Amino acid sequence: MANPAHSDIIEEDAADLQFPKASGMLEVTSKPNKSVLKDENLTLDSICRGCNSALIEPYIKCLVCNYTICSSCFSNGWEAAEHENNHPYRVITNEFPVNDQSGWSAREELILIDALKVCGFGNWIDIAKRLPGMSPEEVEAHYMKYYIDEPTLPGLPKLESSIAVTETIYFSCKLNDVEEPPRFAPNSVNSRALAGYNAARSDFEVNFDNHAESVIADLKYEEFDEEDDDNYNLGKSLQAAIVEGYNARLKERERRKNIIREHGLIAVRRTMLWLQRYDRTITLPVAEKLLKIMQLVNGLDLDYVMECLHHRGEIKNYISKLFEFRKNGLKHFYSVPLYQKLRNLRREQEKDRRSYASNIEQSFKNILNGSNSAAGNNNLVGNICQRKKPPPLEIEGTPCYDKLDEAERELCSTVRIMPESYLEFKHLLITENKKMGHLRLAQARTLLKIDVNKTRKIFDFLAQLEFENAETLLISEVHLLLQHRKAQNELAEDEQEFSEVFTKSFNYTERFRKFKSKEMISAVRRYTHPLSRCVHKWQFATSISITTSQPASQRVSEKKIANCRSDNLALAC
Repeated sequence: MANPAHSDIIEEDAADLQFPKASGMLEVTSKPNKSVLKDENLTLDSICRGCNSALIEPYIKCLVCNYTICSSCFSNGWEAAEHENNHPYRVITNEFPVNDQSGWSAREELILIDALKVCGFGNWIDIAKRLPGMSPEEVEAHYMKYYIDEPTLPGLPKLESSIAVTETIYFSCKLNDVEEPPRFAPNSVNSRALAGYNAARSDFEVNFDNHAESVIADLKYEEFDEEDDDNYNLGKSLQAAIVEGYNARLKERERRKNIIREHGLIAVRRTMLWLQRYDRTITLPVAEKLLKIMQLVNGLDLDYVMECLHHRGEIKNYISKLFEFRKNGLKHFYSVPLYQKLRNLRREQEKDRRSYASNIEQSFKNILNGSNSAAGNNNLVGNICQRKKPPPLEIEGTPCYDKLDEAERELCSTVRIMPESYLEFKHLLITENKKMGHLRLAQARTLLKIDVNKTRKIFDFLAQLEFENAETLLISEVHLLLQHRKAQNELAEDEQEFSEVFTKSFNYTERFRKFKSKEMISAVRRYTHPLSRCVHKWQFATSISITTSQPASQRVSEKKIANCRSDNLALAC
């Protein structure tokens, strides 16, 4: 509610206002220029330190103590506590004319410039007060003539600048949406993803540990004010501990903000592009692990580390290319372009040959069906062109390329998958196989979630090289069991009681684990599945003996497995 006394004062002030009641036009009369400054005695800033009189040029300035002395005191040898008459000095005079046509001395020009700084442009009355003997019109005319109309004094030499300055061309290129820091609309998806970051305040709507203030919200500092209380010291210590904990949480919040600010993590797009730069050299998994050291170093040091590793990866890729060139018989760099051209031609021919070989049956049928007309031949050519497979993928120099052998490199190039992705798929399938004890193609398709044709090729490739030892073979499972038992028995006291049986079984399964034979694999796959239901794994492992040195042992091993299966089935029944 408004103050009544204050309302009365306002009403009285409003009543005192007098407005013209005549309806005629108001006459506009020109008023003379008036000074906007108060009347004051203007004196020169420089005075003599000896007699305190205004200095008149020429006067003396001491170079040691920076004293200004008039010519009279200087001639009398005036001295002070800090000034002696034998100090070096300089004669100050500004009575020479800057421009012969103007008639103004350098001292008057300096006074004019200083007065303009104090009084402002257009306040010629106050400026003229600082120039004795000058009228405002003369001061204005002099300034407009020699400073505005002729900003360069005549007679001065024109110097050419040695610094080449290129003019900035604004909007010479297309401006993309690269505004940093980002400014998203409030309550939008992007804004919530950045914890409500406000670029104007450089702060977040939702801070880290956002409820830290609730710790001290209900803290009552006056609860333990009486020093005579037995719990005074304990209560004050508890309150201090709570405040220290709150300060620690605030420090952690500021530390995280400093890390975000130092490394520019608020610009998500730029950070992702920065990581993708190291994809071919450092690889993304390694680069993401290196981001953890952001908490220990500043942005510049982290860039040094990443660039050093990036340079190392570039050198490594370059050396791998040199190895390939030398492996193919190249000794000079001028032979490299021809080699690369011929290599690409050879790959194209190999690709066409495989494409034709894979569809030879269909192509032969098209030839038979279209032999009576020329259109059939055209259809044949069209079908061959439509069935043309994509070219092999160029994976040389890509991440994890050096971790693959020749067969795996050929597979990745043919199937058109990156080596890094292939290693992830391989690790996933082998891990699942060891976990479940077996793996089927349908399960592999569920795990990989890629093209079914690529999944089949990867599965078949691993089945020939890896899975025959750890997926479908019962003896491989026995070997894994024996390896685990061997690790347990190394510290056991009664190891000698079964060491002979253990060693024999371990040697048999070890030799079978290293045995690579498609015929043997197919035989074991046929006989081990029903056998595993009625025969113990150790009994089956010790009932056969496989020798990898002689090829004929493959056929003998298949007979032994069949005999073992029939004998054990009969015993089980």
